[in-house]
Amino acid sequence: MEEAGIGRVDEEVYARKKLQRIPKPDDQEPRWPALLALLAICGLYTALPSTLVGGPRWLIPSLVLVLLVPTVISHRIGNHSLNQTLGYILNSLVTVAMIWSLSMLVRELPTHRITPEQLLLSAASLWVSNILVFASWYWRLDGGGPHERDLTLGHVDGAFLFPQMTMHPEAKLAAGEHEWEPNFVDYLFLAFNTSTAFSPTDVPVLSRWAKILMMIQALISLMVIALLAAKAINVL
Repeated sequence: MEEAGIGRVDEEVYARKKLQRIPKPDDQEPRWPALLALLAICGLYTALPSTLVGGPRWLIPSLVLVLLVPTVISHRIGNHSLNQTLGYILNSLVTVAMIWSLSMLVRELPTHRITPEQLLLSAASLWVSNILVFASWYWRLDGGGPHERDLTLGHVDGAFLFPQMTMHPEAKLAAGEHEWEPNFVDYLFLAFNTSTAFSPTDVPVLSRWAKILMMIQALISLMVIALLAAKAINVL
């Protein structure tokens, strides 16, 4: 009888989550954290030495700013397909720029043309950029993206198994978490853990694409730390 009762609770709480809905403006996941992340990446990019920047220093930030305008407009008018496409382009642009700068750092390191201060600043900028770039990818891809997540009541399926998704239905309902959905901060925390602990810690990874992205992110983070360690040993 107890199992049957739990089954009824499961049905009542979660059956509606499968129904598609048109989210109200107040129900939509805020987009401004992802916007700030892109602007922060541009700021970190401009802080790099000229030898680590591909082309004019203003090129990447200008392209990002130009693309952000139609991205915001397409979201406002409800053209989610265009918004998603522009978001992929923006993420790809800053990802390529970050990887290019990292490869230039590896190439310039043996030449000793970069001062220790510049090396420390560049490594820190690339390390933080790595977190922001991959947090943006996780946020944009998990569960079909923010718009698809807005169309469901609660987050029950995705590439990552957040702790709230494993709560017992009755406990989740009592805690007011039955409509919980991840936002950018959750993916930022996930990306931060990947760059520091080289693992997702409390969020298991379920999807193959997510595992590949996390391996790439951890590799980049490890490379930056290894470069700093190698330079420190060389100085000592």
